[in-house]
Amino acid sequence: MKNKIRIAIVGTGYFSQFHFDAWKRLKVNVVAICSFNESDAIYYSKIFNNCPIYSNFKKMINEIDLDFVDIVIPPKDHLKLIKIAANKNVNIICQKPFTNSYSEAINAVNISNKNNVLLIVHENFRFQPWYQKIKKILDNNLLGELYQVSFRMRPGDGQGKDAYLNRQPYFQKMERFLIRETAIHFIDVFRFLFGEIDSVFATLSKLNENIKGEDAGYLLFNFENGMRGIFDGNRLSDHIAVDRRLTIGEMVIDGSDGTLRLNGNGELFKRRFNSNKELKINYKWDNRGFAGDSVFKCQRHILEHYLRGKILHNSGIDYLKNLKIEKCLYKSNSMGKIFKIRNL
Repeated sequence: MKNKIRIAIVGTGYFSQFHFDAWKRLKVNVVAICSFNESDAIYYSKIFNNCPIYSNFKKMINEIDLDFVDIVIPPKDHLKLIKIAANKNVNIICQKPFTNSYSEAINAVNISNKNNVLLIVHENFRFQPWYQKIKKILDNNLLGELYQVSFRMRPGDGQGKDAYLNRQPYFQKMERFLIRETAIHFIDVFRFLFGEIDSVFATLSKLNENIKGEDAGYLLFNFENGMRGIFDGNRLSDHIAVDRRLTIGEMVIDGSDGTLRLNGNGELFKRRFNSNKELKINYKWDNRGFAGDSVFKCQRHILEHYLRGKILHNSGIDYLKNLKIEKCLYKSNSMGKIFKIRNL
């Protein structure tokens, strides 16, 4: 059935390589590519039976019969493309940052609902194998009552005038950066692992004067279940890891029965309460693709929903919760106070 699904991919930039690779391995029928970069489009077209190449999205949608369009471009034109696809009854997968604003995201969700098409945000971090394993550990109550979580983000890619230029140069021009581009992943991971968030506090700063947006800050989370969380982000500093882009940082979860630690190599360690000995948790994961093959797993999950009706993560309407929290964090930073999510 998978090879009968017809997908068009929009964008051939840095991150699209992981999408193309995953669709190829999933044996999905990529029938068109839309990109302004002709040479890259030709390269990927050859991988998918020399499928047609377009630079005009609307022309492609009108000429090619599609089940899905996979939008892998920066947010500037997300809403415009979503409107075109939805009006042609084409299901939509869209990379994050999702649209340009919370209000645009609501508009995109309403349009997809009106046209009865799927709108799915390609949020892959919760599919990273270490978070899937942590979820199982927490669901089995192996840490007891949960007290708090902290994530220390240190990718070390944000120093100097050339920061981000070799991979995603548009990062330098984003007016909202640390939360909108990166911390949004951990908002989603925190919700996946610990449940819904009640209130937030943020204090943000810009360390690299060569970029527009914030690149460091502390984000505090109060969860509805009484847990506390902290995201300590700094894109200029690094952490211990063979590949500092694998986990891009380290997590610690404290509970009444012990502590769980994730390091930069995707390794998990558990220490029982009152013990000075940390034990490594053995689990298997594939060191391929992006961050434990999470893009592949995310796209496989989408297919499992579409083909078999399995529960869908990160539908457009569910992802609005992440964007609402993001908006509250920026409001908290500007107002200098704790901000209740329900007050937005």
